[in-house]
Amino acid sequence: MNVLEVEGLTKTFGEFVAVDQIGFTVSEGEIFGFLGPNGAGKSTTIKILTTILNPTSGEARVCGYDVVRQMDEVRRSIGIVFQDPSIDRFLTGRENLRYHAVMYHMPSKMIEERIDEVLDLLDLRGREDIPIKDCSTGIQRRFEVARGFMTHPRLLFLDEPTLGLDMQARKRLWSYINKLREEEEITIFLTTHYIEEADHLCDRVGIIDHGKIVAIDTPQNLKGVAGGETILVEAANRRNGRFVDALRELEWVTAIEDGGQELRLSVIGGESRIPQILTVASQTGTPITSVELVRPSLEDVFLYYTGKTIREEEGRLQDLRKARMRRRR
Repeated sequence: MNVLEVEGLTKTFGEFVAVDQIGFTVSEGEIFGFLGPNGAGKSTTIKILTTILNPTSGEARVCGYDVVRQMDEVRRSIGIVFQDPSIDRFLTGRENLRYHAVMYHMPSKMIEERIDEVLDLLDLRGREDIPIKDCSTGIQRRFEVARGFMTHPRLLFLDEPTLGLDMQARKRLWSYINKLREEEEITIFLTTHYIEEADHLCDRVGIIDHGKIVAIDTPQNLKGVAGGETILVEAANRRNGRFVDALRELEWVTAIEDGGQELRLSVIGGESRIPQILTVASQTGTPITSVELVRPSLEDVFLYYTGKTIREEEGRLQDLRKARMRRRR
């Protein structure tokens, strides 16, 4: 069953086309990653799907509800964790969760029980009665996530949930996100600029660029499109071309870049080909000093489809976030 269905979705601002007839689905229980450079249409799409912005044309249905004609039903079906902190820093964690539940008209007799459930799920016991401003950044972010699924949403939007966290805090939050999916049976729509985050968490990834969806598939399949596996071979004292000539004859070697001492082999079959390369080296009298297998990453996929590295985008996003924080102070 699809929790999210998007068809021909378009959003224009004057003559500028921010989102250009995109279409995709997200299945129930899936963690779907949504990647794209800044200005690609990612934020506009999310605003449409969460009923903050109306589309110019096309359709989107969240949990079966139309995002234009059934806004209230959509809003009752989703949770949102915004990129920028939006939790009240002067209230305690418990007070923030209670306030959110009341705003969503949760029955009063269920509120405290639900608060206890989300505190346990995200390991927030002992911190719930501390003002948010006195909590670490990682704990603050966990309370943001806790608030996002406080009302039992079927679909949770996580917009850059780990931005600004150190690696340890980021990995801890990853484990909680997976726990959420398993224990709450929730579907998650994730945007992130941390490529390892998308690779670790997402069942499928969609990439948007210039307002169009340029790729959707599993991380593994997308890596295959971006290029096969590469084996780096460092050979000392190559006195003739016999080694390279012999490698070119192998049907599973698709390309060779000769950098002198180092050869870069594009291969089919990856790690299983290393013993055969060593055999060819022995037969041609070529001493090998090192062999390294390099697999394509989602970073390669992002570069392949957008012409940019996601690290560049991450840097811009961090700078923007710091500027916003300075203004808030």
